[in-house]
Amino acid sequence: MRNFQLLFVLFVGSALCSTLAVAAPAGQDGSNPQGQQNGSQTQMNATNPPAQQNQSQDQMQANNTLSPESQDRLIREVRHELIMLPYYGVFDNLTFGINGSTVTLNGQVVKAVTKSDAENAVKHIEGVEKVVNNIEVLPPSNMDDRIRRQVYNSIFGYGPLFKYGNMAVPPIHIIVRNARITLDGVVDSEADKNYASLRANLVPGTFGVTNNLRVIPDNNKKSSSSKK
Repeated sequence: MRNFQLLFVLFVGSALCSTLAVAAPAGQDGSNPQGQQNGSQTQMNATNPPAQQNQSQDQMQANNTLSPESQDRLIREVRHELIMLPYYGVFDNLTFGINGSTVTLNGQVVKAVTKSDAENAVKHIEGVEKVVNNIEVLPPSNMDDRIRRQVYNSIFGYGPLFKYGNMAVPPIHIIVRNARITLDGVVDSEADKNYASLRANLVPGTFGVTNNLRVIPDNNKKSSSSKK
């Protein structure tokens, strides 16, 4: 029987963190929000917290050393600790994987302190015995800093996307490395995903935009529409 690893992507809204679950054979690298994913990985959107998901047989095998209740608790606590990091913001993107009592951290951050804070926060969680910290600290660059600010203003200053900028940490994350832009996170519609890409492409001096945004419809809007 093969062991599997669960990977989770953090997207912070006003009060709720949406997740994307990725199942991959244990020992593979985690999902790379910069678009450099392993070809053998498969992705499944998960709009509800893991405790509310109907897990497949492979997912149930993902953590054969923990009970389902313990696994759900660990997922919730790791996610909570990461989204509460003091310097985690719109220009960072964090993911995590769980394999038994080992938590693997991935993603990109602007500040080195965010990488160390993430590891320190997670390793003190009950049930975590080992933390593998693969978070990349983006190289310092005045050019990249300028691009980050301009992309932020271009996206969240645009009418249809303004709603995302009002959140504590917008669910659209802007990762800039060597003038190359990657958009990661979640939006409500395909139109918003396309708008974000178009707005990012308006910023001068960049070398391209990779749009990894995922469309997860707002369930609250669906509920209100069905009642009419």
